[in-house]
Amino acid sequence: MDHTTENITTLNSNDTNRVDREKIQRAITMLLEAVGEDPSREGLLDTPKRVAKMYEEMFSGLNSDPKEYFKTVFNEDHEELVFVKDIPFHSMCEHHLVPFYGKAHVAYLPKDGKVTGLSKLARAVETTARRPQLQERITSTVADAIMEMLAPHGAYVIVEAEHMCMTMRGVKKPGAKTVTTAARGIYEEDHVLRNEVMTLLKMD
Repeated sequence: MDHTTENITTLNSNDTNRVDREKIQRAITMLLEAVGEDPSREGLLDTPKRVAKMYEEMFSGLNSDPKEYFKTVFNEDHEELVFVKDIPFHSMCEHHLVPFYGKAHVAYLPKDGKVTGLSKLARAVETTARRPQLQERITSTVADAIMEMLAPHGAYVIVEAEHMCMTMRGVKKPGAKTVTTAARGIYEEDHVLRNEVMTLLKMD
């Protein structure tokens, strides 16, 4: 059986979502005051502006739909596994507004020779992650987008991440990773095919 695998490096997207920077700056100023800081001291003078600019970038996926990346498809004589692993991503936990980050692994089994560009899988992960998020939602959103737009035999998405809300606060367990999966189509029932993906995931 033929397999297509590829490691993807971090994407540097210039796409940003339009946000109200001034409102963010006011909010950060109030936050600094609320925790007992002096927003007017030298080290904090430009912090509200920096945070506003950062949030604009980190939440740039709010008005984007990952399905858009799968509108361009190719017809190829290929109905074997396509697997892109080690897609790095970072996101912001919607419960505490602190980061979580890790890697996504995306597999699908094309149907009728309908495939998409490998980089589109990585961009779908990135767009989905760039908003206040849950890891479970990233996993299912990417899998559902592939199924809806490419109509493959099945899709299997695995996401592993470290959450700063577990490292910096609460249980304070640095290094702990959370793994979520989303199996769609044939992967929901076929354990052999799922094990094939897991085997490839463990290969260097």
